[in-house]
Amino acid sequence: MTTAAHANHFVPRRRAGVPRLETLAAWLLALIWIFPLLYAVWAAIHPSEFVASFELLAPLTVTNFIEAWNDAPFARYYLNTFLMVSGIVIGQFIVCTLAGFAFARFPVPGRDILFMLVLIQLFVFPEVLIVENYRIASGLGLIDSIAGIGLPYIASAFGIFLLRQTFKTIPRELEDAARIEGCSWMGVLLKVYVPLAKPTYLAYGLVSISHHWNNFLWPLVVTNSVETRPLTVGLAIFSAPETGVNWATISAATLLSIAPLLIAFLLFQRQFVQSFLRAGIR
Repeated sequence: MTTAAHANHFVPRRRAGVPRLETLAAWLLALIWIFPLLYAVWAAIHPSEFVASFELLAPLTVTNFIEAWNDAPFARYYLNTFLMVSGIVIGQFIVCTLAGFAFARFPVPGRDILFMLVLIQLFVFPEVLIVENYRIASGLGLIDSIAGIGLPYIASAFGIFLLRQTFKTIPRELEDAARIEGCSWMGVLLKVYVPLAKPTYLAYGLVSISHHWNNFLWPLVVTNSVETRPLTVGLAIFSAPETGVNWATISAATLLSIAPLLIAFLLFQRQFVQSFLRAGIR
């Protein structure tokens, strides 16, 4: 009896230590992940001589942000990035909505095979298609244009899959009621399916905006001028070694590039998390 009592007494203590270890590991990973951002903030708000010396009483300055803004056309980069991301997201919403609705509701012969062919895109790295995409963009006269940057991403396999799964969970009774009221198929889509899929649109839109705001390789290949370069390409050219490396100014330019996404996430983090919870793949 004594041995059993001692065993039962020690078991909860061993189990209680596991969550503490997981919490400690989570905090450690969070610090590792956020350390580059913290260093960029430190370097951006201090003079260049304090970039590598972490003195708590080091003077603060905004000169690095002013120099970064004046040394590169960041206003034009912001405009290019906004136009690019907005065009991609709007195009994806239109194409993925129509394709997802068709795959979810219309019993077309060979529908499942076509859907599997769409999903194959998820297993193809975008870098593999750069040469072919460049050839097509060149043939269409879209080299060094914002449209040329966004065109390869309009038909998103992930977006089609996500919206198809969402549309399939919507009760058919709502569709039948709308059809009885005289709605066409487009009316059913716009008045029934799209409003009920708002959490999915929000979740997918946030992911798409974040991805294309930070996209680098394809915009680097297809753009040649300031009039079309997005922030990522402009930042890479701004921080090139041949232009001189000033880590304080580069850190300030980095913060200028990520500031809109960071501010948006901090303001809408609750909606961001809830949209993914509601848009879970069922």
